[in-house]
Order: sequence, then C-alpha cells, then structure tokens
Amino acid sequence: MQPTRILQGLKYRKLRLTTKDVNKGFYKGNRTGSMGTHTSYGTYKIDYSKVRTYVCPDLTGFKLTPFVSKTIRPVHDQFPGDKLGPRNPATYLARWKSENGLD
Repeated sequence: MQPTRILQGLKYRKLRLTTKDVNKGFYKGNRTGSMGTHTSYGTYKIDYSKVRTYVCPDLTGFKLTPFVSKTIRPVHDQFPGDKLGPRNPATYLARWKSENGLD
C-alpha cells in the first residue's frame, strides 16, 4: 500500500497542520502552554513556577513618549445636591438623551 500522490510530495508534509487536514478532536491551540494541572476532583491547580512574570525595566531618561500627553487630567463629573451621584438613573437617562438624542 502506498500513500496518495499528494502525500508523497515533500511540499505537503512541510505545511502546518490545520483542522481541515485531520479528523475531529484536533485542537491547534495558541502556544500559551499550561499554567498548572487538572486534578481528579475537577479543579485546576496552578503551578506558580510555570506562570509568566513580566518585569518592566527602569524607564527614566527614556526618549519615546506615550500617545496620550501627560498634561491631560481626567475629568470627573460633579453632582451637587444629588445623594446617589452618578448612580442616579434619572441623571443617567437625562445625560444619555442630551448626548444621543431621542430614539
């Protein structure tokens, strides 16, 4: 018994496997690796020696700047006399109607 002509060619064997090349149950994954193991009780135990840790280097004197200027300050809304503040549904609806119009 010989393999088909397509499988005999070397070019086909060098291609990556896809879900169309193999049967059901093939999971390609995304190269993340496992961070632990599954236990017999149905839980997952994390192995902290496998967890990736990223360390940011010291950026003092770094010449590149961020996309957002450091001089911009966040704007917080003021709700004088309202006990609920931003959680008040009437205030939320009034602001939504003023910014988005009526549907």
